[in-house]
Amino acid sequence: MKKRTVTIIITASIAVVGLLAFMLTGNKEVQYQTETAIKGNLSITVMATGYIQPVEEIEVGTQVSGVIEKIYADYNSHVKKGQLLAELDKLTLQEKLNQATAQLSRAQSELTLSNRQYDRVKQLYEAKAATEVAFEEALNRKEQAEMVLKDAQANLSQAKVNLSYASIYSPIDGVVLKRAVNIGQTVAAMFSTPTFFTIAEDLTKMQVEADVDEADLGQVKLGQHVTFTVDAYPGETFAGTVSQIRISPKVTNNVVTYTVIVNAPNPEEKLFPGMTASIRINIQSEEGILVPVEALHVEMHGRASLRVKSNGNIEERNIQTGISDGVFVVARSGVEEGEEVIVSEKGK
Repeated sequence: MKKRTVTIIITASIAVVGLLAFMLTGNKEVQYQTETAIKGNLSITVMATGYIQPVEEIEVGTQVSGVIEKIYADYNSHVKKGQLLAELDKLTLQEKLNQATAQLSRAQSELTLSNRQYDRVKQLYEAKAATEVAFEEALNRKEQAEMVLKDAQANLSQAKVNLSYASIYSPIDGVVLKRAVNIGQTVAAMFSTPTFFTIAEDLTKMQVEADVDEADLGQVKLGQHVTFTVDAYPGETFAGTVSQIRISPKVTNNVVTYTVIVNAPNPEEKLFPGMTASIRINIQSEEGILVPVEALHVEMHGRASLRVKSNGNIEERNIQTGISDGVFVVARSGVEEGEEVIVSEKGK
């Protein structure tokens, strides 16, 4: 019995020694992959695509039909408010003005004659020397002459306005983006005003009209900082701010987007209307110590920790986290800049 008991004790001792040896050799064979904690600014952004447009763009045309006789502005012309841009042939319009003037003169003469006749018949009627029918006829002719005069006056005013429309002036200071007509061309203003020129008010103040996906729209707010690039200037970044979120949706291939307007200062006039802009809307940003998300261990109660390799030792540290972009997270406490955090481990 004693011999059997000794054997059991020896066997147990060998097992314990073997386990300790395995644990020690196992620790030595573990390899850690680390990343350096760095100080920086982390931003959460919404990406979208849009087009550069002038803040104010006006189409200039005329409300009368005619043949274009002269053009004084062209593409890229800088124009001032009130500057003459083009003229229509005025012969027909001037003839209509002359006819309206003659009609007014005849109407005035007719009214003068009707008034005289009315005054005579009225005196006779009051003296019992004219019938009531004659008096009413004279009054009726007088009233009709007054209406004809009013119509003639209105026609003359319209003829003057139409003649003035033959001269097309710029309504604003700006730059001509487009000229849509040529000398000798006949324009018809029967159903709509034909466009002669498209003028941008100020090319130093542009905007981006960007289409933002409905899933991202809830994060976009007025005043948020925006950066964007255009293909014309590779490597150069432009800046702006969100100035408007339009509530009218666009549906393209079952994808719903909303137009977000971004103010884009353009002091050097590098940005041209129609350029494609790739924008990033800065939703949230925070500066601090950045560590990879994969280094975190998150507990059920939301507390986070990570391991730091320091002087050959492995330290478990609790940290307070800030914002994350899915790749990095801001560690507000628990980690210093330059420390090595463990992101993974494996044994040989």
